[in-house]
Amino acid sequence: MHKIMTLALIGLWAGPALTEDALVGLWKTALQDDGGYGFVQIAPCGAAFCGTLVKGVNSAGEVATSGGDIGRPILWDMQAAGDGHFTGGKIFSPDRNQTYGAKLKLDGDRLMVSGCVLGICRDGGLWVRQ
Repeated sequence: MHKIMTLALIGLWAGPALTEDALVGLWKTALQDDGGYGFVQIAPCGAAFCGTLVKGVNSAGEVATSGGDIGRPILWDMQAAGDGHFTGGKIFSPDRNQTYGAKLKLDGDRLMVSGCVLGICRDGGLWVRQ
């Protein structure tokens, strides 16, 4: 019985960590207003999660790996809020040159992204793990 209780407690403790770690990786963003999209590398940054734009593709299909917004932080200070939700951070939208309060919902290899500023909210769409 003691073994079963110990395993159950370990499962409860390890479960959230697995969800949080699942956010780490390379994500393809949804199409932007200008028809382009980007690739954001998400990694731990202290106790939070941050994401950097590592590659962009414009509406003509041209790939950029440097210059412009490449290398720019896109997500920062994202905190795990349980059940695949992440809040408390910010997201920068290069196509609008605007920073929003961010919310993320992780569901396997899909990441729903949204953000608000001054009561105006924007659905950042579905990001897909690469």
